[in-house]
Amino acid sequence: MAPDGSDRSQSSRARRPARLDADLHCSYYHPQYGAHIRKVLLGHHQVSNHPDDMLVTTLGSCVAACVRDPVAAVGGMNHFLLPEEPTNGRSGADVATRYGSVAMERLINDLLGRGARRDRLEVKVFGGARVIRSSLDIGAKNARFVLRYLDREGLTLVGQDLGGTVARRVHYYPVIGRVLRRLLRPEALLATVDRELRFLSGLRHQPLDGEVELFGDP
Repeated sequence: MAPDGSDRSQSSRARRPARLDADLHCSYYHPQYGAHIRKVLLGHHQVSNHPDDMLVTTLGSCVAACVRDPVAAVGGMNHFLLPEEPTNGRSGADVATRYGSVAMERLINDLLGRGARRDRLEVKVFGGARVIRSSLDIGAKNARFVLRYLDREGLTLVGQDLGGTVARRVHYYPVIGRVLRRLLRPEALLATVDRELRFLSGLRHQPLDGEVELFGDP
């Protein structure tokens, strides 16, 4: 209801751009952010052209790339755990999306299919922390991979927050490119590490720079 007592909800909805995706069941409104939250799970990506959408993911060793075309007003986020897909090609289509080489290609191709242009893409990358006790620093490998990938593909990096030893939650407005990053408390870190370890275990059984807003611990 508007201040003058009239109902403007209908006209307001009519002015909003049509959503790109039909999977609205994963979207819910969050009054604190004034946005519709869309979660980006491990091995998935989301793309939106809606100014009220916020893409959200939680990262430990994983890396997320936030990519947008400011002219086409469309953007998206992915979430991957390992850098390169195995050369034997035995990972399977569903598992392949957990690898950065596949995740980056699919996100960018999705954006290009929605009207974006490669030469206008702006990229911000997050994650790659050392949160798993292992001789292999998966987070560092992911961070190195994504930076090399952007350089090799000639994509513009406008912000990054990579490395460290603390998990992050990333909130991304894909249309305007605004990012909020929150460092997680230890108790929240446990769930993130458990999710990554379960995926890595499954594999064994199968043949701050740039324009980034930071806010403190929850």
